[in-house]
Order: sequence, then structure tokens, then C-alpha cells
Amino acid sequence: MNPQSQLLTEDSLIPDYCTQVEYLIDVVQQLSLARNLQTIMDIVKKAARRLTNSDGSTFVLRDGDNCYYADEDAIAPLWKGSRFPLEICIGGWTMNNRTNAVIVDIVGDPRIPYEAYQPTFVKSLVTAPIRTKDPIGAIGTYWAQRHQPTQKEIKLLQALADSTAIAMENVQLYLELEQRVKERTLEL
Repeated sequence: MNPQSQLLTEDSLIPDYCTQVEYLIDVVQQLSLARNLQTIMDIVKKAARRLTNSDGSTFVLRDGDNCYYADEDAIAPLWKGSRFPLEICIGGWTMNNRTNAVIVDIVGDPRIPYEAYQPTFVKSLVTAPIRTKDPIGAIGTYWAQRHQPTQKEIKLLQALADSTAIAMENVQLYLELEQRVKERTLEL
């Protein structure tokens, strides 16, 4: 590849990435208006797929020593409604290690319980912790073909996860405030 054609290839990525960033900004605005967890999950699961051009996404919540696969948006069913110990699933690995998991080929990766993935379409994945200091969940994205995620895809997914953490905290505060108003109203 000559330098000029390489430059054109790099330049062609910029508008696409700009479009993704603009979309992420819109998603953050939607998340700021969310008043319950289901709304957050609906926004995030769709956004995760779109931002990464993936074939599936999951919204995983920490539930004590388990991962609860609370919601998903995928080309085929995955694990919605299932609970797994933190130690045996990639969502748990992501939360326990407070970092992204990037797996290009699920076969042979020691973090993956292959028997759980074998009946699914998943060949590659990326997960991002929701709140890195003290994870409360994870967002997973999955591809049906082997896929090497780009740094931009990983950063966009982590930015979505960080925004999700803020939205979840805002919902909690909103619910607490609403409860206080109800209690105060009853007192009056």
C-alpha cells in the first residue's frame, strides 16, 4: 500500500468515528433522562451494538457473588435471565478485574467457559465494566465471526459503560428523592 492510499484509508475512518461519537453524545443525553433501570438497559443494549457494529450485546449486573444477565439485544438468544458465579463468566472477570476483556477467539481463552458459548453464535467479544473503581455491572458485545476489535470500538464501549454508571447512580438518587418526597408529604 502506498502512503497516499494509506492516508485515504485513515481519513475514511474519521467520518465514521465522528458519526459514532455524535451518536454516543445522543445516547448520553438519552441516559440523562432515564428514570428507571429498564430504560437504561433498553438504551444501552442497542447503543452497544450500534457503536461496535456487533451482532449482540448484553447488560450484566452484579448480584452479590453472581452475574445476572439482565437484558440482551442479539441475533440469537444468549443468557438473558441467567445467573452465573462471578468467577466463571466473562462478565464476572470484567467486574473482578475492573477492566475490559477483549477476546478475538473464544476457543481456548481460559476466561471463557467454552461449554456455555459452544451452542451460541459468539466467536469474539469485548466486555466493559460499568464503573471501573467498584463495578456494578458489565456491558458485553459479541460477534458471530472472528473480530479484532479496534481501540476506537473498545473506547466507545467503555465510554458507554462509564455513562451507564452515571445514569444508574442518577436513577438511584431520583428514586431516593422521590421516596423522601412521598414520606414528607405523608408527614404533612
